[in-house]
Amino acid sequence: MRIFIVGYMGCGKSSLGRELSDCLGVSFIDLDRFIETRYRKTIPEIFKESGEMGFREKESICLKEVSFFENVVIAVGGGAPCFYDNMDIMKNNGICFFLDVGEEEIVSRLKKSKQDRPLIDGKSSEEIRSFVHVMMKKRRPYYEKSQCIIKGNDIKLEELLMKVKKTVKLKK
Repeated sequence: MRIFIVGYMGCGKSSLGRELSDCLGVSFIDLDRFIETRYRKTIPEIFKESGEMGFREKESICLKEVSFFENVVIAVGGGAPCFYDNMDIMKNNGICFFLDVGEEEIVSRLKKSKQDRPLIDGKSSEEIRSFVHVMMKKRRPYYEKSQCIIKGNDIKLEELLMKVKKTVKLKK
């Protein structure tokens, strides 16, 4: 079983993915942390040294690697589905769940976030709002290729788990 959690930054992919993996008794991989470990650099350092496309290349390489792991929940970065053939890789090797959180909620979460996010670093509240709107328009068609879409501003583990159980044949 391979479950990929996709969605825009700040939608809860990592926190819900970790909780889901605990509940299912499988491994959890945060693709960004996997990349940092593999390249021994933080995501902001990779962006600074290699630019966004250099980062996306590394991200795709790592995604291909983890797409062969067994019994795992993988939270991918917000842009991962939109580059190279990443969405096809995920769909061909597992089941994608899109956490479809509203733009205003995303903006609110990102403004409160303490996490380094290179794509919004140094932006004002209005710039973040505008950036999120533009990027969601571009990324939504990729996210919507997921086999399962879960909509809401406060997606709970129970809801995700219920959708997973309906979609994935769980082996116990």
